[in-house]
Amino acid sequence: MEDLTPEDGGGPCVNASSAHWAHRVWLPGIGIAAVYGILIVVGVVGNVTLVKTCLLVKSMRTVPNLFLSSLAVGDALLLLTCAPVDASRYLVDEWLFGRVGCKLIPFIQLTSVGVSVFTLTALSADRYKAIVRPLDMHRPSASLGVGVRAAAIWLLSVTLAVPEAVFSDLHTFTTSHTNETFVTCAPYPHAGDLHPKIHSTASFLIFYIIPLFIISVYYCFIARSLVRSSADLPAEGHLHVQKQIKSRKRLAKTVLVFVGLFAVCWLPSHAIYLYRSFHYHQVDTSLGHFIASVCARILAFANSCVNPFALYLMSQSFSKHFRKQLLCCSSPKRLRSQNSASTNVTTV
Repeated sequence: MEDLTPEDGGGPCVNASSAHWAHRVWLPGIGIAAVYGILIVVGVVGNVTLVKTCLLVKSMRTVPNLFLSSLAVGDALLLLTCAPVDASRYLVDEWLFGRVGCKLIPFIQLTSVGVSVFTLTALSADRYKAIVRPLDMHRPSASLGVGVRAAAIWLLSVTLAVPEAVFSDLHTFTTSHTNETFVTCAPYPHAGDLHPKIHSTASFLIFYIIPLFIISVYYCFIARSLVRSSADLPAEGHLHVQKQIKSRKRLAKTVLVFVGLFAVCWLPSHAIYLYRSFHYHQVDTSLGHFIASVCARILAFANSCVNPFALYLMSQSFSKHFRKQLLCCSSPKRLRSQNSASTNVTTV
C-alpha cells in the first residue's frame, strides 16, 4: 500500500516526480523537511503524553481512552519511522535505506494506517454500544474485552501489511520526458498497469471506504437512538437521565471528530495515488502535481498529530490531566491515585 506516499512508479518514500524536481527545489526541500520535523516533534510529544495520561491516571482508564492509547501508539510509530524517511527524499534524490528499509518502512506504514482506521471503527462500535446498549458497558469483562479488541486490531493490521513487506523491493524506473533512470522502492515492478490499479483500489477500499461506511452505519443508529431518547424523555424531572444523554452525545461527537479528521486528512493522499495508478505510464512531473503531492503527504502525517490536541480541546477532564503530564507538574504516584466517579460510559 502507498497511501501515505503513493508514488508514480515509486514506493513509500521516493517517486518520479520528486526525483525530477530534486535538483530544482533544494531550498524548498529544506523547508518541507523542516515542516516534517515539526510534525514529528509535536506529534510524538502529543501522542506519548496521551498514552501516559490514559495509563497513569486511573480515572482516564476507560474503554474509549484505551482505544485512543492504541491509536496514539500507532501514530507515534508512524511519525518516528516513516516521516523521517519521507522527509529525506526532499533533500536527496536517491533511496538511502537499502532493500531492508524498502520492505520495513512500507510494512510499518501500512500497519499504522490499519491501526488508525480500524481503531476508529472499533471506537464507533463502542459508542454505539454505550448509547444503544449501555448495560453491556458495565459488565466486568468490558475492560478485558477492549484489550482483546485492541490486540486483534494490531494483529489484523500487521497481517494486512505482510504482503507489502513481501512484494516491496527496489526497482529501476525511467522518466518518459528526460529518459532519466532512478532506483526507488515500489510494491510492484514497472511492468504493466494492472498491478498499480489493483493495489490502489484495494487500498482505498480496505483502508478508507469500507471502514468509513461501517462507521457511518454505526452513527446512523446512534443518531436514531439519541433522537428517540430525547423524544421519549418527559419535559420535567429525570435530570440524571438528561445528563446521561448529554454525556453520550458529547462522547459520540468526540469520536465523530476523530473520524472526520481521518477522512479529511487521508482523502487527498488516496486520490493522488488513484490518479497516478490509473495514469501509470504518464509520469506527471509538473510543479502543480509536485505541490499537490507534498500537501497530501503532509496532511496525512498531520493526522497522526492532531488527535491528542483535538481531545484536549473537547474534554475538560482530559485537558487537565494532559497538562499535568505534559508539564510534569504532578508525580506519577499522585496521578495514579486520582480517581473520579466517571465510568466507561461517561469519561473520555
